[in-house]
Amino acid sequence: MRLAIMTLAVALALGVAGVAEAQGQAPAEAQTAPEAKPEEAAKPAEASNPAVQAGAKVQVQYTLTDDTGTVIESNKDEAPLTYTQGSRQIIPGLESALDGMRAGEEKKVTVPPADAYGEVNPAAVTEVPRDQLPPDSLEVGMYLVAEGRGGRRIVRVKEIKEESVIIDLNHPLAGKTLHFDVKVVGVELPGK
Repeated sequence: MRLAIMTLAVALALGVAGVAEAQGQAPAEAQTAPEAKPEEAAKPAEASNPAVQAGAKVQVQYTLTDDTGTVIESNKDEAPLTYTQGSRQIIPGLESALDGMRAGEEKKVTVPPADAYGEVNPAAVTEVPRDQLPPDSLEVGMYLVAEGRGGRRIVRVKEIKEESVIIDLNHPLAGKTLHFDVKVVGVELPGK
């Protein structure tokens, strides 16, 4: 996936809440984290090893693949991803699957679109004046980082017209089932 790291400072017609509403979903802050389907788990039992729970600072290493097994992203040989459990910093399906795990445990998790980035919404597009885009981003399929009412988000150039550009506001992973091979590296309980 090609991603142009440039800011598209355009007031997009739909912010994060607008896209969620257009998809018939509540905005992210109002969504609950549904259960993801764990496929396999390894669980070392250790009483002094705290479990992932709300408010805990969690460190994970993961490999994310699609249905064909193609690696989308991995941090296996890099610094772990650190997030706070229950704060919606990661997709709901993965966050739910990690709840209760302990450092050293590994799990394979399949997250359906509804528990990740949602289904593709054909109405989640907007048209912006062509002159508001950097000239080197005028290529169909190019990913841009845009700033709008909902904050920063990745958008895709869908169509280029003479005076304007059609931007797809769907997340690049919308509509995709995601497969995580995840390992909890560390858990720090709140207040420690």
